Amino acid sequence: MGNKVKTLWSTQRGLIVVAGLFVLAGAGFAAVRLVNTAPKVPTAEVKRGVFTGTMQIRGQLKALKSVILTAPAQAGQDMQILKLPASGEAVKPGDVVVEFDATKMQQTLEEKQSELKQAEAEIEQTRAQARLKAEQDTTDVMKAKFAVETARLDASQQEILSKIDGEEKKLALADAEQKLKQAETQRASDAQDAAADLEGKKQTRDKAKFEVHESQANIARLTLRAPIAGLVTLLPNFRSGNWMNPPPFRQGDQAWPGAGIVELPDLSTLEVEARVDEVDRGRLKTGLPVTVRVDAVPDKEFSARIADISTLAKIDFSGGWPFPRNFDLAIRLDQTDPRLRPGMSASIRAAVEQIPNALLIPSEASFQKSGQTVAYVLRGSKFEERPIEIARRGEGQLAVASGLKPGDRVALRDPAAGR
Repeated sequence: MGNKVKTLWSTQRGLIVVAGLFVLAGAGFAAVRLVNTAPKVPTAEVKRGVFTGTMQIRGQLKALKSVILTAPAQAGQDMQILKLPASGEAVKPGDVVVEFDATKMQQTLEEKQSELKQAEAEIEQTRAQARLKAEQDTTDVMKAKFAVETARLDASQQEILSKIDGEEKKLALADAEQKLKQAETQRASDAQDAAADLEGKKQTRDKAKFEVHESQANIARLTLRAPIAGLVTLLPNFRSGNWMNPPPFRQGDQAWPGAGIVELPDLSTLEVEARVDEVDRGRLKTGLPVTVRVDAVPDKEFSARIADISTLAKIDFSGGWPFPRNFDLAIRLDQTDPRLRPGMSASIRAAVEQIPNALLIPSEASFQKSGQTVAYVLRGSKFEERPIEIARRGEGQLAVASGLKPGDRVALRDPAAGR
């Protein structure tokens, strides 16, 4: 009986030991599993530091200085565009940018040149006629002088002539002298008339010459050259029929006198223009440092400063009803890049507040569960779900008001995800 009891006790003790070994083995396996699982979830340490609150603003690049090439106002009529570069094409000073059809003006120039030639021919004809008239008048004067001399010679012989013949000779001398005066007067009058006629012809010639030069200048104005280096920006054609979204000018379009065709922005004066609402206006100030990222240049971040904030709000009709009131914002870049172009979209990040000695965690360390914000705190080899309160949200970081303490390690992704 005693042996049976001992044997039974030994058997039970062996089973207990074996069961214990299984339990220990399972616990060890579980511990190893948890230890191996925990490091697979990235964590971050809760630290105290300066929380920086940022504001994100959208804007676009704009050149402070630019040159607009316009259709010549002197044309007086619509002009067809024969040559026009593509938008974004680089040009150098002196390059031909726009050419208009000069056919009609060329015809006008030819007409004016013909008028000029005719006026010059009339001047030469008037001069020739004046020379002939002057020669004839000079001949007449010389004849009259000869007649006077002859009459005077005849009159000097009155002592040997009869009294009647002597008187006749005196009358003949007086008549010859009168004719000489008339000839000289006629010559002077003809000279004045010729000079006046020639002056009139010269005025006609000068007017024709001016019109030729003006026509040549108008033709030259039909070729627009770049006064500065820049990139071509085609301006909208408001006569295209689409008032809401007019397309840019194209080759073959008709341009009216004074119409802006091309804008050449000065790339050294690029800045970012944006708009902010009334709430954010109070959080910004002139001179505040900001960073700018241009969508088309993703590999570079530009430092900049707020150069100007408008004092008066403007209604933004593109913002939907009710139309919001926004403030214009000008942001000046501290450096530039040859890849930057006017019209490119940009994101502006401004640091608008700083909280010292704040409890900080990465933004990805907070999760929404059952309507509340939680964090997963590492305890040994396990993560503990803990409700937290967020004081501020910034770019890439959160300021925690309660629920965590410095030194805690929090999960950067949900530990239960993917199990």
